[in-house]
Amino acid sequence: MATDFADIFTLSITLRDVLMNLLVALFCGTIISLLYRFTYKGLNYSASFAVSMIMLTMITSVVIMVIGNNLARAFGMVGAMSIIRFRTAVKDATDIMFIFFALSIGLAAGVQMYTVAIFGTLFISFIFLVINQFDFGLARKREYLLQILTDAKDLSGEAIDSIIKKHSSRRKMVNMKALGEEGNEMMELSFHVFLKSEEQGNQMLRELKTNADVKSVNLFFDEN
Repeated sequence: MATDFADIFTLSITLRDVLMNLLVALFCGTIISLLYRFTYKGLNYSASFAVSMIMLTMITSVVIMVIGNNLARAFGMVGAMSIIRFRTAVKDATDIMFIFFALSIGLAAGVQMYTVAIFGTLFISFIFLVINQFDFGLARKREYLLQILTDAKDLSGEAIDSIIKKHSSRRKMVNMKALGEEGNEMMELSFHVFLKSEEQGNQMLRELKTNADVKSVNLFFDEN
């Protein structure tokens, strides 16, 4: 009876099983890493994060194999992991998604659910590629920050405003700042504008630059 009770809390695993679990985790982790690499749109791409996706998938698989269905090992692993402190802040929600993606696939590989691990990796990757390709979730009308540097003495507010009004559906002045010294004063005007169409951005800039009062003009995408 004691032997049967002990068997409930132990999991026998062969070297072949360990190798297969790690190979499946390696395959799936590589796909996840490549997906991250080819869909990343930020400015600070991290090669170490891409490599970490592969290693995280494999390490999670090992952790699950070590725990098995042994309760003592599970509680011991929780205690050991609680010692670790992660000090690197994850700012992008997409990075968090990739971390959970790698963890879940590693869990599936560790318990020998190869079909779930491989099919789940391929299907989720396909859906993410489709969403990424069509820019799902982005606002159809983007808000832009328009900055104009003009001559304070010859400021023609009506002319500038008429050009902005022509190409935008809504506009709002958010800042006005005086620059330069007396006798050579300049004004920096900042507007939040909603363009009627994204193609009109370049046309609006060209028309503003032809205005003699405008010294420089810049258009920024406002992510906030």
